[in-house]
This record gives sequence, structure tokens and C-alpha cells, in this order.
Amino acid sequence: MMERESVEILENEALMPALSHSTAIYPGTFDPMTNGHTDLVLRAARVFERVVIAIAQSPHKQPAFSLERRIELTERVLSEHHLKNVEVKGFDNLLANFVVEEGAGVILRGLRAVSDFEYEFQLASMNRHLIKEVETMFMTPDEAHGFISSTLVKEVARLHGDVSEFVHPLVATALSEHFGQVK
Repeated sequence: MMERESVEILENEALMPALSHSTAIYPGTFDPMTNGHTDLVLRAARVFERVVIAIAQSPHKQPAFSLERRIELTERVLSEHHLKNVEVKGFDNLLANFVVEEGAGVILRGLRAVSDFEYEFQLASMNRHLIKEVETMFMTPDEAHGFISSTLVKEVARLHGDVSEFVHPLVATALSEHFGQVK
């Protein structure tokens, strides 16, 4: 769908396609995919008929990995779980447009701690303003993963620390290679 067409759909409710609350979009940069992300995907796959892991291009965040590499790593990590209702897609447009293009009725967000809430509340409010038909649902990861963030994992890896407890082995290897370590 062309970007202009998406904007027109968001601006004209008569053009809005039917959105399904059985489809959830789980957006993020996933730079890299952590065990906390995987935990949320596994649990979301039990709740929704279709879950789309929406990996944002996000060049302003200066990701360590290209969009293509993040998609590849995420697909490989999740492939071990044989989730037939989970898809991984990249996007480089407004999340609201992507949600409509996918026909999703739910945006899934992870909350690790109370400190995440204010920012996530702002995002949910903006998305509700842009696409009134879509609900934002928050899930918390297992307590064992609650402190893990992609930013912290990258920092530990950059300083040649062991991140194997926080990410899948494929991701740990990719981080080692990216930051010039050979295992």
C-alpha cells in the first residue's frame, strides 16, 4: 500500500478496512531480540490468532544491526518454537499505518517496570488518537526477564561482557561478531 493511501485511510473512516482484534502487532526495533521479547511473543501467540512482530527501521535510533539482519535473527530465534500464528515483518512507516495495512485490532507492548509506563501511556494515547478502532494491550515479561533491555544487552556486549543469559545463542554470536569479539 502506498504511504499516501495509508494516510488517506487513517484520515477517512469510511475507507478504514475491518480490523481484527484477533490480530496483534508487537512493534519494536528488536535490536537485538532478547529473551524478554521472546517470552512476550510466546505468551501472545497463545492469546491471539495472529501475531505480527513488527520490526521498525528506526534509523534515528542508530541500530547495531540492519533491518534485514534484525528480521533474520528474530525469525531464526522464533523458528525453534514452531509458532504457526507468528509472522516477522519489517516496516519503515508510521506504526498506525502499518497496523491498518495488516488489519490488526491490537497493538501489543511490553512493560518491564513502572518506569516504562509513562512513555508507553503516551504512545498508546497517540495511537488511540490516530486509529480509534485499535486497542493497546500491555504485557509484562516473566520476572526473570523484567530487567533486560536491548540497550543494556548491547552495552554489555560492546564492553565484551557475557550476554548469553539474556539473549538466544544466535543473537549472542551476532553481537560478538558485531562488536569484534570472536568466540
